[in-house]
Amino acid sequence: MDGPHTPPDNAGAATKQALRRRLRALREQLLPDLEPAIRAQVQRVLERHLDGPGRVGLYWPLAGEIDLRPLADQPALAGRLALPAIAGERLHYRPWQPAQALQGDACDIPAPPPAAGELAAGDLAVLLVPALAIDRRGLRLGYGGGWYDRLRSGSEWRRVPALAVLPSGCLLERLPADPWDVPLDGWISELGLGEPPSPSQSGPAQSPPSQSCSQTGPDPLGPGAPLRGSRPVHRRSP
Repeated sequence: MDGPHTPPDNAGAATKQALRRRLRALREQLLPDLEPAIRAQVQRVLERHLDGPGRVGLYWPLAGEIDLRPLADQPALAGRLALPAIAGERLHYRPWQPAQALQGDACDIPAPPPAAGELAAGDLAVLLVPALAIDRRGLRLGYGGGWYDRLRSGSEWRRVPALAVLPSGCLLERLPADPWDVPLDGWISELGLGEPPSPSQSGPAQSPPSQSCSQTGPDPLGPGAPLRGSRPVHRRSP
């Protein structure tokens, strides 16, 4: 990759923990200028490819992540949104309406309450996934909780297209991989939709180890947080 924000290609030589620190700083540097363009590209991808039934799996943004909540104002997405919720060491999707009251899930991230009901894989048309980085194989670097890998370890959820949302400067040639990593189907950046050369059809060799919520992720944004330029506040370890 070319450009002033391109990380070195030998990412595999670094540990994931070191990569997370470096890429979080890079993402925070890039987002103030690129976040509106990335949101616009996400909207274009949904307009072009979201045909037929099914909900769009968004995410509640943590500090420093791209805020996709403004997409809820699109008439075409009315009644078609979902948010993840961590419960019982698993990530679930629940229906979401913008005016709906939310409550903290097991990781204290705003989510629809259990009464909203759990959605099956067949209820989702696409998953939009936050990421610190992704490589050209579709392997994603998150905060280390393994929530999305556990969700997509089942064949039904792997059939739901999953796209990372991030700046193009966080696209690497190759990330270090664990046996349980499940590649995503592509990514959306300010440059548009990108896809791996050939999607992997194989599942993970094993499930990710269980994680607590007190990991390396920053705090979730509050309902009234500004859409960009917010200063990340990292979780405190227990």
